[in-house]
Amino acid sequence: MSGHDHDHGHDHEVRRPEPPPGVTGMRHFLEVDDLSLDELLHVLDLAELVFPPQVLRGKGAALVFEKPSLRTRSSMEMAVVQLGGHPVMIGPAEVGLGVRETPEDVARTLGGYHAVLAARVFEHENLERMAATDVVPVVNLLSDLSHPLQALADLLTLGQHFGRLRDLTVAYIGDPNNVSRSLAIALTMVGSRIRIGSPAGYTTPDVDLDRVGAHGGDIELFDRPEEAVAGVDAVYTDVWASMGKEDEAEARRRAFEGFTVDRRLMGMAADHAVFLHCLPAHRGEEVAADVLEARGSLVWPQAANRMHTARGLLGFLLGVLNNPLADL
Repeated sequence: MSGHDHDHGHDHEVRRPEPPPGVTGMRHFLEVDDLSLDELLHVLDLAELVFPPQVLRGKGAALVFEKPSLRTRSSMEMAVVQLGGHPVMIGPAEVGLGVRETPEDVARTLGGYHAVLAARVFEHENLERMAATDVVPVVNLLSDLSHPLQALADLLTLGQHFGRLRDLTVAYIGDPNNVSRSLAIALTMVGSRIRIGSPAGYTTPDVDLDRVGAHGGDIELFDRPEEAVAGVDAVYTDVWASMGKEDEAEARRRAFEGFTVDRRLMGMAADHAVFLHCLPAHRGEEVAADVLEARGSLVWPQAANRMHTARGLLGFLLGVLNNPLADL
């Protein structure tokens, strides 16, 4: 992570990182690789600005939630406020994507009031349909396919701890899902590696392997967690039954027996290894309580970085792209 000088006077005097050359126009963030590598690193730089440009001053941000949220809602609302804007949380009863109104109509309507539309949805296609209207930048707050904002926070956390993003190896233990997909893409883009350890029947989809392969990377797959974590710099896990899969919880508990990240498993990683979890955590299932609370656990700064990286992303989408909606 690079440091920056700031002029702490008026907002318009804040010196900030220059965007990569030639970047203009309406942009959306539905997956990590919607950004180029230069843009991704730029977003992480913007995330660390203490006095961010007030690109949302006097403007609204629509935050649409089809699913419950703790970290995402709070981090996004505060990121919007820190950029000078006003967040408006819109719940499922008010929207009814694809039922009460089409995703396109929702985007066109909210685009008349807000400078950005961010949504947590069940179906990724609804994000794509909203973004296709091109009336307002659309941000993925989590879908069945991906969780790119989480991956931004993961990168910032690793970079702050290790002082670099290249040449790190992260083992993801558990259910290959939207979190592991975005994490794998992000790590590959910055020149690091990912291993995924999961039981038979819960393998990483080919489409995820292909997406990472397109960036010149490779996901190493293991069916024994001990092999996956051997010598790695970081161990990452997530709940075994994600939102919408609660009815599979008991079957998954049986299938993932032996995949709990405990002190024994952490002991097989490198001596300097850290622990990451996107939360919420189920102590005693995917992670042992003493690992979650151990000195090597970065889960709380990782959670806090959700706000900082959301602010960096919004600053990039709205402020540094010469977007006509933004006051530079």
